[in-house]
Amino acid sequence: TQSTWGVFAGRIKLRKSTKHELFKIVCLCQNIESVKLYCNCRRWASYRSSRILSSCDQISFTYEYIHSFVRGLSCIMPPKGKRTASAKVSLEDNKRKTKAPAKNTEGESSDANESEEIKAPSRQSKRNVNKVITYRDEDLSEDEAPPKRGGRINKKAKNDDSDVSNDSDGNAAGGIKSKAKNRSTNKKKSRSHDSEDEQDADDSLSEEESKTKMSKSRDKKDKPPPAKKPKVDKPLLNKAQSDYESLDFSSDKTTSDGKLWNLKISSWNVGGLKAWVKKNGVDYIKYENPDIFCLQETKCSQDKLPPEVKVDGYHTYWLSGEKDGYAGVGLYSKKEPIRVTYGVANKEFDTEGRVITAEYEDFYLVAAYVPNAGRGLVTLPKRMKWDPHLRNYVKGLDSKKPVILCGDMNVSHQPIDLANPKTNTKNAGFTQEERDGMTALLEEGFVDSFRHLYPDKTGAYTFWTYMGNARSRNVGWRLDYFILSQKLEPNLCDNVIRSEVYGSDHCPITLLINI
Repeated sequence: TQSTWGVFAGRIKLRKSTKHELFKIVCLCQNIESVKLYCNCRRWASYRSSRILSSCDQISFTYEYIHSFVRGLSCIMPPKGKRTASAKVSLEDNKRKTKAPAKNTEGESSDANESEEIKAPSRQSKRNVNKVITYRDEDLSEDEAPPKRGGRINKKAKNDDSDVSNDSDGNAAGGIKSKAKNRSTNKKKSRSHDSEDEQDADDSLSEEESKTKMSKSRDKKDKPPPAKKPKVDKPLLNKAQSDYESLDFSSDKTTSDGKLWNLKISSWNVGGLKAWVKKNGVDYIKYENPDIFCLQETKCSQDKLPPEVKVDGYHTYWLSGEKDGYAGVGLYSKKEPIRVTYGVANKEFDTEGRVITAEYEDFYLVAAYVPNAGRGLVTLPKRMKWDPHLRNYVKGLDSKKPVILCGDMNVSHQPIDLANPKTNTKNAGFTQEERDGMTALLEEGFVDSFRHLYPDKTGAYTFWTYMGNARSRNVGWRLDYFILSQKLEPNLCDNVIRSEVYGSDHCPITLLINI
């Protein structure tokens, strides 16, 4: 019988709790028509009763098979919890019926069906679960009619329309429909009576009270509506265009001994060359007018460069990796370098397009895009391999000429270099391993030019995530650097962060030096 119930429940697409409820109903009601009656009598949410009623119609078995099948279900325990008292009563009735002798005559069987008891559950509380009310055709008279007005109904009048015989399905459905109609008419009548009572009460009000009501309503109409609060324009999440006309790119900075700068070098992680061009990023070169301009993360191979990147008066050099749309660096130079080399002399990293080195008469310029440790620090081991190679590479150049290392170093060296240091100790860019790598580089005879000039300056960042309106709130990181050989420290004039220049999640930085 348990496997039979599984087949029965499997054919009905209902929630598990609804199936358990249906199982209890079947054990109580003994046949499919009583199930329908039970659903109509209960004050359920419409969705549950309609789902159970529709499930009764979905079963493709014949009525005789369902009738015998439902009788067999009365001996099954409910799937969850203990059996209800109604299920126990139905089990006792089945035992009594099995003990009684069976009669197979057609006439007697029809009489037995007519006098068969239907246990329709009433709206009982949990305290009265053990009480079971039985109804017979003899208990109800044809002259009884539903009350005219809503309110409490006695048990006999309440179940007047719930009398259903087992002889035909149509009579049961008709009884259910008539009961629903009577309920709706009763509700309408009660509402109409209530509205009439309210009208009588309003008529009984004195003239003075009506005048005071009218005056109050007029006062409300005469009052002017409350003034609306002025809308405050929220700052943009990330600006795409820069107002270059409003920015001042001039400077009169000098060295410590009073020499004016004579060389300007700029660096910018553009976050994709094609997108940068669409945001009028090339205009920055015209307004800043640097002698050397370095770009990182171009994400563009040389054969796919947009024509707008060609700027008059500059020699251009590009390096892209074997993987298209990944990393890549570029270099603009007004003066043609003596020699340009690519990579750090390491096969593992030179295929990614991360370093361009330009040799000039008095110094080496190294434009680098350092690997990121990645979300979840998945590429931190790769970063740990990279740092010693870069350190040894620039150290070797420094033994020949002074070095200017610039670009996206992908690390905030000190807690002052980012807005939220405490919550980012395990995130890429501020792990202890990455910070130690920068410390090791500086200890080899190099200087962080910005911190050398501004050791205590806060809120100076070069990168802001696109999320959380970070740039307008200045919640950022200082990831871009100009790192100089200590030999060039006396030549340093200024290091400027162009935070008001937009077009990427990074902003450009500019070095002013006298050489």
